[in-house]
Amino acid sequence: MRLGLALGYWGRGPSPDHVPLAREAERLGYDSVWTAESWGSDAFTPLTWIAAQTTRIRLSTAVAQMAARPPTTTAMHALTLDHLSGGRMMLGLGLSGPQVVEGWYGRPFPKSLLTATREYVDVVRQVLRREAPVELDGRFHAHPYRGADGTGLGKPLKPITHPLRAGLPVLLGAEGPKNVAQTARIADGWLPLYWSPGRPDVYGPALADLPEGFLVAPMTQVRVCDDVSEGPLPVKAMLGFYIGGMGHAARNFHADLMARMGYEEDARRVQELFLSGRREEAVRAVPDSFADEISLVGPRERIAARLELWRKGPVTDLLALAPDPHTLRVLAELNS
Repeated sequence: MRLGLALGYWGRGPSPDHVPLAREAERLGYDSVWTAESWGSDAFTPLTWIAAQTTRIRLSTAVAQMAARPPTTTAMHALTLDHLSGGRMMLGLGLSGPQVVEGWYGRPFPKSLLTATREYVDVVRQVLRREAPVELDGRFHAHPYRGADGTGLGKPLKPITHPLRAGLPVLLGAEGPKNVAQTARIADGWLPLYWSPGRPDVYGPALADLPEGFLVAPMTQVRVCDDVSEGPLPVKAMLGFYIGGMGHAARNFHADLMARMGYEEDARRVQELFLSGRREEAVRAVPDSFADEISLVGPRERIAARLELWRKGPVTDLLALAPDPHTLRVLAELNS
């Protein structure tokens, strides 16, 4: 099981710790470093900054939001950074949710998530292969555009720049069983959310027959600390925000996933508290047991024992949200 460093997205501004942590992770033998975006900092620019100050560690987005860019633009970002980094780029993509897609990006949330994702990946693959001009008569992504409001002058094009690697890895964030099954068919890897080593069945039968070389790369909070009760607090804070605020009361994929994992009443309670403005109560309402099973927190010995559970399943890459160099070092030693 390889290790990755997950840096997430910025809060109020860039963290001065991100580049030092990435360089330390590279020194410790971590395989990859991952950046994200929500509705603030983008995923590609920080990754480029890190690429310029590292030499070996692979670079990836977890995730770049599909609604933020046409698939050809996303492919341009990926092939450019792949060239600049000497072939270290991986592309992690995700749909986000209706509130972000329609509220921030100002475009309709696709009614068919499977079709929208499949078309997006198809276009990205066509750009990276550069075998012919990009053409797709898609429901959500049409190349060239032939809508009634167009000029009719669009022509199929292929990238001027020759991609460094036609097989640049594409990974997808997917939560529902059907989305996970499609991911196994069309992508090179999967970015699970809220991975619990004891509950792989939550994601359906798709995990039983994964293609050879397929990446399963969940992100998890890792924190070395003496107090086991204190360790999950950052996890609960994250869950309170995602379960409560990253979606509408009637449509929140994160809350739905938590419910499928056996915490339905708790998920709805967290939503109710968060959406009524009682955010601290929402965080406290996140069950300690749920926060603990999807993270690696506590003393070194406890993390070592729990890490064995992660190794026994389909996980190929553990993406650690590790807040300090000490935690990075301990995890590297335990995984060696």
